[in-house]
Amino acid sequence: MDRFNPGSSPIHFTVVLPSSARPLRDTDAPPQRGAALDIVYIEGFVAQTIIGIDKNELHERQPVQMDLAIGVPSLRACATDCIDDTVNYAAVRAELHTLLAAHKVQLLEALAEQIAQLLIDRFGAHWVRVKLCKPAKFDDVAAVGVVIERQCARFA
Repeated sequence: MDRFNPGSSPIHFTVVLPSSARPLRDTDAPPQRGAALDIVYIEGFVAQTIIGIDKNELHERQPVQMDLAIGVPSLRACATDCIDDTVNYAAVRAELHTLLAAHKVQLLEALAEQIAQLLIDRFGAHWVRVKLCKPAKFDDVAAVGVVIERQCARFA
């Protein structure tokens, strides 16, 4: 499975991003099923959050790491060289920090779903892949986690 090719996996994620970070596009145009997507990605994002089901995880922040692939229709920014025509990495990063400070879920799966919906709803993603893990959770394992993919319902 190709890490950044949404068509290579049977699982689909959708991530919602803030309207201020959405790529500009013709909202009157009907969704194109199977249309090519450009992938904006954030790799190796690391932050602290409270997550887990074990008693020692319920009160202490611990590191989580994520890789995000955000599929959007052909980016106007390729031609315009304007930040308003693409997904703003800084806005995504800020929203992730806010979510990680405020969420109330215990499982990585539930947190990954919230991240996916954030990217779809707030940043206009048509498709997303969220890889979320706890690095070094166990002494003999590099990381444990989940990879989810979601697709915006309008484009499914």
